[in-house]
Parts: sequence; C-alpha cells; structure tokens
Amino acid sequence: MCILQINEKKHSFNIYTRELMNILVNGGTRGIGKEIVTHLANDINNRILVTGRDESALKSLLNGFLNENVSYLIIDLSDIDNQMESFKDQVYSRFSKIDILINNAGILIMKEFMKMSNKEARIIMETNFFGPATVIRLLKPIMIKGSHIVNISSMGGFQGSAKYRGLSYYSASKAALASLSECLAEEFSDAGISVNCLALGSVQTEMFENAFPGYKAPVSAKDMGEFIAYFAVNGNKFFNGKVIPVALENP
Repeated sequence: MCILQINEKKHSFNIYTRELMNILVNGGTRGIGKEIVTHLANDINNRILVTGRDESALKSLLNGFLNENVSYLIIDLSDIDNQMESFKDQVYSRFSKIDILINNAGILIMKEFMKMSNKEARIIMETNFFGPATVIRLLKPIMIKGSHIVNISSMGGFQGSAKYRGLSYYSASKAALASLSECLAEEFSDAGISVNCLALGSVQTEMFENAFPGYKAPVSAKDMGEFIAYFAVNGNKFFNGKVIPVALENP
C-alpha cells in the first residue's frame, strides 16, 4: 500500500511504501537520474541499485544517503555486449527479485546528420536503445508479477512533436525506446510485468543546457526526478504499454 503526500507549494511528492521494494535505476549519477535515486532513497523500505559509468560520481552519490539503502554498479551501456555476464552476475547476487527498473541512462551528441560519424551514431544507439533493451532482457527473469519497467524517452522521439537540428540520431534512439516499450508491454503481459515510457520535454539539466545553450527550461531536474520516482512506484496501477508525454515545453 502506498500513501502519497503532495506539498502544493513545492509540487513535490513523498512516497511511503510499506513493503520492501528492490529498484534498479540505470543511469543515476547526475541530473534527473540522481534526483530519482535521491527521492526513492528517502524511503527506508526501498533498496536501490544505481548504475553509471563514472565510479567517482557513483561513490559521491552514495555519500548523501542516511538510510544506507543505495548501492552502485559500474556499467557502460555503449559497451554492453562485453559486460553482460558481469552485470547479470552482480545484479543477481544482490537482488533475488526486482520490483522496479528505471532506464534513465542516455547520451546526446549534438551534431547534424551529415556530419555524424558512424562511431558517434553507434554510441548514441547503443547507450540510448540497445543498452536499455539488453538490461531489460537480462533482468526480466527476476522481475516479479506486479513489477514495473519505466523507460525514459524524450519529446524528441515522440511522433508528431517538434524536431530540432543536430538531434536526428538522439531522437531516433529515443523513438526506438518508446516503440520497444509498447511492444514489451504486450510480450510481458502474461508475466504481469508493466512497461511504460515517459517522453520528457524541457528539463533544466546539463544535457539540456548543452543542446540548447541559454534556454531556460520550465521544469527542474529535482521536480522531474520526484515525478518519475512517484510514477515508477504507482504508474503501473493506471498505465501499461503507454508512451506518455511529460512536457510543459518542447524544447
């Protein structure tokens, strides 16, 4: 059972779960991912495993949590093929089940299509699509009935939304992740696993600032992180197989 408290002035969500939940946040060392982990860690009944490429950033992240319910695992999704067995072994040694998987990891290389190298394009697709897809395939066997996979996409990959120069491969990778979410909701329905995708609009993060320098987003990373944390815990009660725009502005 979950109790939701909403502070109307700050528009923040506080989650209190009464059962132990194992949560893996893929890409949680900065920006929105860091805020997702921070908010989920406030609940002592959540056990969170966070992944990232930068060990120093992961260690720094852990220093801020009083409940000691967060651990980390180093993984580079752009090289997932060479890390699959190690990743699987380490996750399975820590968790016998997974209740929530949040695929938040992503990379953006801002460059026009004709100037993008194949190497750069593959890094984007590996990190934003093939990596998360592989993580899902590796962890699905220990995801239980009632568990929830939340894939974080972008309005750049949302059909019919405004598109921007220099974001062709990034947007294509996020569109692929959104479509995968719809497909997996059907494939995993017999197992009782829900799969949803959040297509985020403008959020004030380092990635957003690099893509749109000088532009002020209407949503902070903290507020978006809190919303995603709430949705991950509660969203599968209301949605499955949905690609949901979460945007005040685009960009």
